[in-house]
Amino acid sequence: MDKSWTVLTSIETDDGLRCVDLFRRPDGTFGYEEFRRDPEDQGAWTPMRFASALKYASLEDTRAAATTAVAWMPKPETAAEPAAQ
Repeated sequence: MDKSWTVLTSIETDDGLRCVDLFRRPDGTFGYEEFRRDPEDQGAWTPMRFASALKYASLEDTRAAATTAVAWMPKPETAAEPAAQ
């Protein structure tokens, strides 16, 4: 991944062998990348999906795209209705 990109969140599997990073680029667009970590690679993260070139307008759009593309990613919970005041 490009060093100028800011990782906003990293979602990891329970076993710690896969993760998806959601990031923001300096131009204001967002993206994601899926990685794996294998013992034979001394624990280094290796890109799997090569989706980092895709650009999204918002973090929410990026999360939705990653959730669709990456089977193990948890589906986002439905936001609760705001409480009436």
